[in-house]
Amino acid sequence: MSARGVPIRQKIGDFAVCALAGGLAPAARAQVDISTVADRMAGPHAQVLVLGSVHLSNAPKEFRPESLQPVLDRLAAFKPQVITVEQLSGETCDLMARHPTVYDPKDVGFYCVDTAKAKAATGLDVPAAIAEIRRTLRTWPAQPDAAQRRHLAALFLAAGDPTSAMVQWLQLPAAERRAGDGLDANLVEELGKRMMRNNESLQIAAALAARLGLQRVFPVDDHTGDNVYIADEAGYDKAIQAAWNSSAPVLKPIHEAEDAMLKRSDMLALYRYVNDPKNLSAAIRGDFGAALADPSPGHFGQLYVAGWEARNLRMAANVRAAFGEIPGARVLCVVGSSHKPWFDRLLGQMQGVDIVDVEQVLGGTSADNAASHP
Repeated sequence: MSARGVPIRQKIGDFAVCALAGGLAPAARAQVDISTVADRMAGPHAQVLVLGSVHLSNAPKEFRPESLQPVLDRLAAFKPQVITVEQLSGETCDLMARHPTVYDPKDVGFYCVDTAKAKAATGLDVPAAIAEIRRTLRTWPAQPDAAQRRHLAALFLAAGDPTSAMVQWLQLPAAERRAGDGLDANLVEELGKRMMRNNESLQIAAALAARLGLQRVFPVDDHTGDNVYIADEAGYDKAIQAAWNSSAPVLKPIHEAEDAMLKRSDMLALYRYVNDPKNLSAAIRGDFGAALADPSPGHFGQLYVAGWEARNLRMAANVRAAFGEIPGARVLCVVGSSHKPWFDRLLGQMQGVDIVDVEQVLGGTSADNAASHP
């Protein structure tokens, strides 16, 4: 995020208050172990699969979306009931837009979609559209007709959730992908353009949700926690770039291998590679580990990592909330690969939540995976 954040001095003051209130001074005080709280839990554990992804928006012109089918086949065998994506929700974007002194409007414009056309077509602003979606899904039929799907797609667009709109659009027969039921010509054109985009939220998450008959995905990204105040932006940029440069001998071969697989559309091999713990560990140490070694007087590397971790904490909370009403849910998180280690650790600490080994899901045949995940 930009420098228009809450000043660090305020954050330090807040921490000091929390530290005193929490009584952190006695270093020998025992911590409460919550790892066994769910030992007697009745009912099934949730199964969470975190798929670390490359950003397909950076794919070369040679990339073929159909090459993702082997990846989709293996993810489909896992049978997720909830799929989350690395995008900001309309609710979060609405919050950020209402606080321009805290969140730079340029950031809002970059991370959030413009809902003006959808509002003109439906008459609903973001809060009203979100409320209508909740009402609609509570009474959603097992076999919705085309008009219902078009109407729900329009609601998702008005709510600032275009990827969920695509989940509905992809489940419509080609002849039914037309205006009507809240969709006007402008929105139909927008949906048509989105179908052509290279984006993992669309090409993996939305495509899989539509294939499995789900009604939506859940945007879980968050840029409120990394809205850190930085007085010396030039110094910050220089320090972080220097940290990355110091890791070039480690990171360059990883990036070159990823680029080569992406260029030849060897997507199953690519997703196995980016989710390999050895490669992930090297990438994380070369990025965040190098930043923490930054010797600058401003401790810019620590600011960078603080924002990153706050973002992951809030994203993990959004994921947990997405399946909070579905005990024993099977959950797929499609997220940039650098987030995966944090997601695995944070979500794995939740009660009654088991982290699924993505290497087992991506390895072997679809039939093998189906047998492993009944």
